[in-house]
Amino acid sequence: MGIVIFDLDGTLVDSAPDLADALDDLLVENGREPLGLAVGRALIGHGMDNLVRQGLARRGMTVSDDALRPFADRFRAIYATRLSRRTRPYDGVETALDRLAAQGWRLAVCTNKLEPYARRILADLGLAARFSVVSGPDTFGVAKPDPRQLLRTIEAAGAGGMPAVMVGDSEVDVALAKAARVPIIAVTYGYAKTPLADLAPDALAGRFDEVPALVERLARS
Repeated sequence: MGIVIFDLDGTLVDSAPDLADALDDLLVENGREPLGLAVGRALIGHGMDNLVRQGLARRGMTVSDDALRPFADRFRAIYATRLSRRTRPYDGVETALDRLAAQGWRLAVCTNKLEPYARRILADLGLAARFSVVSGPDTFGVAKPDPRQLLRTIEAAGAGGMPAVMVGDSEVDVALAKAARVPIIAVTYGYAKTPLADLAPDALAGRFDEVPALVERLARS
């Protein structure tokens, strides 16, 4: 058939509770009040460094790129202890992935979360065996929306030249897919900051169980 490549956070799993808790722990360590889940969720979507930068700024700590590094490193250390404590797959994920696999699609993950973190979450949630490749920004040395991360994920799965469809939830995912010239299904329940319809993805899904039928449609077009 071909390959379907998924974003992780906001697409396959709701990781906001653990990310927000780790950010709050970082803030409390530095004498600041926690932000809570609602605010933390609103800051997710453009990588961990950006999450930390925005979280610090919300509590009056504006930092330069150089000054950000120790805070970002400490955030990663905190988050590594709670990767799947409250993170859960979205409704319908397991059934839809199994349907795609049964139809002959190869499945992969392309995320801006570090590969070891992504693999740990997928393993803890019982999803890891479904994916032939899991790539993060540390896998190939490039990060979304650089199209090379997506294209190299496809190549690593042995699916070069096959039909490919991306599934993501954010502006970054739409930009990535368009740059790589891969059709994209945008799920509307994730962490996007702008209306996804405005970004003109190839299809929109309000629920994950809509994804298999949309993949089939895009593969035929």
